[in-house]
Amino acid sequence: MNLTASDVKVFVPALDFAKSLEFYQALGWQLNWQAPDGLAELELAGQRFYLQDYYNKDWAENFMLHITVEDAKAWWKHAAKVIADGSYDNVKLREPKVEDYGALVTHLIDPSGVLLHFAQFLPS
Repeated sequence: MNLTASDVKVFVPALDFAKSLEFYQALGWQLNWQAPDGLAELELAGQRFYLQDYYNKDWAENFMLHITVEDAKAWWKHAAKVIADGSYDNVKLREPKVEDYGALVTHLIDPSGVLLHFAQFLPS
């Protein structure tokens, strides 16, 4: 019996699929493919997830992605530029803050309420 897994991907909810797809691409995710039924695979630094045309408010607002980065401040500046024109409703950005687990973290809430953690682990 072989129980080896080769990949794990999460399904990220989208209130407005087209707007969320645009948002993630503007942040730097690459669109690998998109199905006509509202499913897309997005990739950043070799890490992938599925964006789906499905929304449940309670689920979306309790869903998080933790993205390990080299420079949380650079991600904060980049995200601020992406959202500066106000074209993404409900998006919120917080300045980087050192968290208890030893990382400098930029928090960004996407247009559907999903919380993204851009985390830079600090030397101990």
